[in-house]
Amino acid sequence: MSKLFINASNRKSKINKEIYSHFSEHLGRCIYGGLYVGEDSPVPNTNGMRNDVVEALKNIRIPALRWPGGCFADEYHWMDGIGEKSKRKKLINTNWGGVLEDNSFGTHEFMELCRQLGCEPYISGNLGSGTVQEMHDWIEYITFDGVSPMADLRRANGHPEPWKLKFFGFGNECWGCGGNMRPEYYADEFRRYQTFARNYSGNELYRIACGPNGDDYNWTETVMRLAGKFMNALSLHYYTVPNTWEDKGSATEFTEAEWYKTLHKTLYMEELINHHTSIMDRYDPEHKVGLVVDEWGTWYNVEPGTNPSFLYQQNTMRDALVAAINLNIFNKHSDRVVMANIAQVVNVLQSVILTEGDKMILTPTYHVFDLYKDHQDATLIESFVEAETIGGEDTVPSLHESASVSEDGTVHVTLANLSIDKAYPVEALLAGLDAKSVTAKILTNKYNAFNTFEAPNTVKIEDFKDITTTADGFRFEIPACSVMELTIA
Repeated sequence: MSKLFINASNRKSKINKEIYSHFSEHLGRCIYGGLYVGEDSPVPNTNGMRNDVVEALKNIRIPALRWPGGCFADEYHWMDGIGEKSKRKKLINTNWGGVLEDNSFGTHEFMELCRQLGCEPYISGNLGSGTVQEMHDWIEYITFDGVSPMADLRRANGHPEPWKLKFFGFGNECWGCGGNMRPEYYADEFRRYQTFARNYSGNELYRIACGPNGDDYNWTETVMRLAGKFMNALSLHYYTVPNTWEDKGSATEFTEAEWYKTLHKTLYMEELINHHTSIMDRYDPEHKVGLVVDEWGTWYNVEPGTNPSFLYQQNTMRDALVAAINLNIFNKHSDRVVMANIAQVVNVLQSVILTEGDKMILTPTYHVFDLYKDHQDATLIESFVEAETIGGEDTVPSLHESASVSEDGTVHVTLANLSIDKAYPVEALLAGLDAKSVTAKILTNKYNAFNTFEAPNTVKIEDFKDITTTADGFRFEIPACSVMELTIA
């Protein structure tokens, strides 16, 4: 029998709610048709935003949304997306499929979406092909309450009051699509650009520097050494790709070996965070600089028959386990990881929502975010699970967990069974709390199960009743291929 240890008296770091954030890019059908349909659409909307998508994201308490990219960010010129829509500049999206970008979704629309969602906007500024003045003017346009050309332009475009903008990123993947820069060059550019990113009218920017690609530890070392004192956070990008970048594998048709290989590669996130934060510790021992994992998730071959540049993929129980592992890791590293943004929110890569015309479905990944949402702004507590090693060549632990306590003393435990076919009896041992009740919810199905527009509830959350209390805690059996949330009050 596996043992799950929970010690509520050993309280650790706060789990920032922004760890449960999302990412939206002008890519495929993420923005257009996914989040935004326009005011004249037959799809029910409020000011152009899909009502069904907005309500679904509010249900999982979306904390922050990153926009406009991604690679698109470093070719995005914000003034193309303001003013009367019929007069906005139209251009070709050279990053993603060569499709027409009509700029009908711009700054005003994004801030309106965030207002409806009740989330913080996270804007990625154009450091690749933009200028210091362009970035400066955008921040002034959004946040300044005084008399200036940009503030006056915002008022003329229908928004008299400034918005609040907390999270601002200086370039995206500047080591790649954002400019193919060397870390020394980027560090100097970041120092220059952030100098002119002003805090207007009481607005305080949280300055996020472009961090490494995966295990590029030299990038972290160099940027922290040269520019660490000028930033609030450093980003990190890492995708779980089961096979190779040339042939990533199918989202829905995979073997048992590919299941374990995918989860094995997902667990590499722990090593990445450990190594990057050890470098950060040398330059920032007081932990003033956070780590923002603002692109993560699975990346497969696109669904057959879809535009290969739209990155549209289905989402199975395998993705649910990938999400559970990553979120548990982020929770356990919440002393440094202050934000994470799954890629992407709708219709692209590991989406939580898929849409087709006026139809919408929730993916298994969405349900994991629903199970985990009570961790937001809670306090990480000590937890440990005894797990066996499974998976053959690509080993993984059988069980994976994290735990937190909310302000009212309620303990939430999230537990994933990574086995494709084996259930495990679990004995939970509790310390530091007097448990009067234990309830649970579970997400489980066949390893390759997914939701479709014809069968939207194949994979869904259900109540889990099979729990027996003991003198020291409780016992239960966690089914194979499942994610569970336990609430201890």
